Amino acid sequence: MSEFSLPLNNPVLIFSLLLFIILATPIIFNRLKIPHLIGMIIAGAIVGPHGMNLMLRDSSIVLFGTVGLLYIMFLAGLEIDMADFKKNSNRSIVFGLYTFSIPMLLGILAGYYFLGFSMPTSILLASMFASHTLIAYPLVSTLGVSKNRAVTMTIGGTLITDTLALLVLAAIVGTQTGHISEGFWLKMGLSFTAIALTIVFVFPVIGRWFFKNFNNHISQYNFVLGMVFLASFMVELAGVEAIIGAFLAGLALNRLIPRTSPLMNRIEFVGNALFIPIFLIGVGMLIDFRAFFKDFATIKVALTMTIVATFAKYMAAWLTQKTFGFSRDERCLIFGLSNAQAAATLAAVLVGYNVILGQTPEGAPIRLLSESILNGTILMILVTCTIASFAAQKGAENIALDENLEEKSSRATTEEHILIPIGNQESAEELVNLSVTIKSKSNTSGLYALTVIDHTSSDELAERDANKILDLAKKAAAATDTRLKRLLRYDLNIVNAITGIVRQHKITDLILGLHHQKNLSESFLGNITEGILSRCNTTTMIYRPVQPLSTIKRDIIIVPQNAEREIGFPFWMTKIWNIGRNTGSKLVFYAPAKTNEYLREIHRRFPIEAEFIEFSEWDDFLILSRDFQPDDNLIIILSRKGHLSYNSSMARIPQYLNKYFVKNNFILVFPMQIGIGFHSEYDMSNPSFLEPIMENFERLDELGKTIVKLFSKIERHK
Repeated sequence: MSEFSLPLNNPVLIFSLLLFIILATPIIFNRLKIPHLIGMIIAGAIVGPHGMNLMLRDSSIVLFGTVGLLYIMFLAGLEIDMADFKKNSNRSIVFGLYTFSIPMLLGILAGYYFLGFSMPTSILLASMFASHTLIAYPLVSTLGVSKNRAVTMTIGGTLITDTLALLVLAAIVGTQTGHISEGFWLKMGLSFTAIALTIVFVFPVIGRWFFKNFNNHISQYNFVLGMVFLASFMVELAGVEAIIGAFLAGLALNRLIPRTSPLMNRIEFVGNALFIPIFLIGVGMLIDFRAFFKDFATIKVALTMTIVATFAKYMAAWLTQKTFGFSRDERCLIFGLSNAQAAATLAAVLVGYNVILGQTPEGAPIRLLSESILNGTILMILVTCTIASFAAQKGAENIALDENLEEKSSRATTEEHILIPIGNQESAEELVNLSVTIKSKSNTSGLYALTVIDHTSSDELAERDANKILDLAKKAAAATDTRLKRLLRYDLNIVNAITGIVRQHKITDLILGLHHQKNLSESFLGNITEGILSRCNTTTMIYRPVQPLSTIKRDIIIVPQNAEREIGFPFWMTKIWNIGRNTGSKLVFYAPAKTNEYLREIHRRFPIEAEFIEFSEWDDFLILSRDFQPDDNLIIILSRKGHLSYNSSMARIPQYLNKYFVKNNFILVFPMQIGIGFHSEYDMSNPSFLEPIMENFERLDELGKTIVKLFSKIERHK
C-alpha cells in the first residue's frame, strides 16, 4: 500500500496521472472557453505539493519541464519566417528595447519607492518584469498565425529582452557576491559571441550533412533534439541561460526542416503532446495559495509585481503598435506573447532567493530576494500567464478569422487537385514531399497518388507491388498530416491512364518523377511526357531528386521570354513561391527584364529570400552552370512547341541536364497553355476571354490571387 501513499512515489502512477491531466485539461477548459494552457498550470497547482500533494516537483518533473521550456524556444526559432525575420529585424530591436526598458524603469521605481527595497533588489526585481516567456506561442501556432509580422517581431524582441534581463541578473548577483572581476564582461561577451556564431553557422553545415546521409526519421528527430540541448549547454558555458541557445538552434536549423516536412510534424507533435504540457504543470506546482494569507506584506508585494509587470508589458505593446502602425489585434497578440512571466523570471527569483547577504540578530538569513518576493513571483506567473493566454488567443483568433474570410471570399469553382503518378518505391516519398511543399495552404484533400498496372497482366505480384507503392505514398503524406487518396488504374497505356484520371478528378497539377539513376533522354520526353503534355492542360512538373528537398540552399529558376504572357504563369509562380516559403531556400530568378518586373512586384508584397538576375539568351544556357553549387536545385520553365514562350534551345535541355547537372536536383515545369484543353469558343483576340478561365482556376490563397490579378493586368496592357 506504500505505493499509494501521498505523495505518489510509483513512477508508473505518476506518469499515468500526468498523461490523464494532459488528456483531460484541454477537453474541460476548451468547453469553458478558457485556454488550456491555463488549465495545465491550475492542474499543476491542484496536484502539486501545495495542493492535494499527489506528486512532488521532483527531478523528473524538472527534467521534463526543462525540455518543454527549451522546446518552446526551439519551436519559436524553427517556425520563424527567416525572410520576414530579416525584414522585421529593426522592429524586433525597437520592440525588444521597449519591452525591456519600460518594465525596468517602472520596476525600479515600484521596488525602491513603493515597496521600500534596496536598489540592487529593486533592479533585480525589475529585470524579472522585463523578461518574458513565450508560453502562448503553442496556442498561436495552433491557430495558424505564427507567420504574422507581429509574432515574428515579438519572437525577435524576446531574444533581446531576455538576454538583457539575464545580463542584469548576472551583474547584480555578481556584484553582491563579489564574483565579478575586471575581465568578467569581456570574457562573457567574447565566449557568448563565439558560441552563438558556432551555433548559427556550423550547426547548419552539420545538419545538412546529416540529413543528406541519414534518412531514418527516428535518427533525424534524435539528431535535432541532441543539437538543441548541445546548443543550450554551450551558451550556459558562456554564462547565459539555456533558452537562448535553444532559440539559436531553432534559427540555425530553420531552413533544414521545412514546415511541411514529416520531421517538423514530429517535432511539433512530441513537444505539444508531452514536454510543453509537463513544463506548464511543473510551473503550477510552484504555486502556494496559502502564502498569501500569512501576512499582508506578501499580498502587497504580489499585487504590486503583477500590476506593474502587466501594465509595463501592455505599454510596450501599445507603443510598438503606435510606432509601426499595427492593428489592435496585432497589439493584442504582441501583449499576449510578451506578458507571460515564467522561465527567466523563475531563474532570476530562485537565484536571487539563494543569495544570502547576511544574518539578522536572530540568526535568520538576509536574502537578496525575500520569501515574500518568491511567493509574489509565483502569483505573478499564474496571473500573467492567464492574461497572456486570453490576450494571445483573442488576437490570434481575430487575425485567423480575417484571413479565413479573405480566403473564403476568393473561393473558386475549381479547387487545387495534385496528381502524383508513381512507378517505383524509391521516388515515392520525395514526390509526395514535393507535392506537399508546393500545395496551397487551402488544399486539405487535393492530393492523389496513382499507380498504373498493365490491364492484360494477371500477375498478383504486380498488384501487390502497386499497392505497396501507394501505401508508402500515403504513409509519407500522413507523416505531414496531409490527406492523400490512393488510385490504382489498370490500363495498357500509361498516358491514357494518367489523362483519364486528370479528367475524372479535375487535376490541376501533375508531378512526374524521374529517378536519379535514369537519364533524361529525348525518348523519355517523346514517349510519355509529350503525350501527357499534349493532352493534359495542367501545371506539370518533372522532378529528379538527388538529395532531400530540405537540404537545398538555392533554387535556380530559369524563365523564358514571354513566360509572363502565358495563361499558366500565375499557377506555376504560386508553386515556385511555395517552395521558397515552405523550405526557406533562396529563390534566384534568371529571367528577362520584363518578367523580372512582375516577379519583383510579387516579391514586394510577399517577401521571401530572392534574387532577380536579367537573362534572356537561352543559347548561352551553359554559362549558368558555372554559378551552380552542389546544394542548388535547378528549376527550368519550359514550353510546348509552337507556344508563346517556346524557343528552339529548349530541345537541348535534356542533353545539358544529363551532361552538366548530374549531381543537381532539377524540376522541369511545363505551364498550362492556351490551345490545350480549351474550347475554340474563346475569342483569343479579346483579353476578356481569360476571365472565365481565371474564375475557374483562381487559387484560394492570397498569393495565388495576387498573381492572377497581376497576370490580368498584363493581358489588359498587351
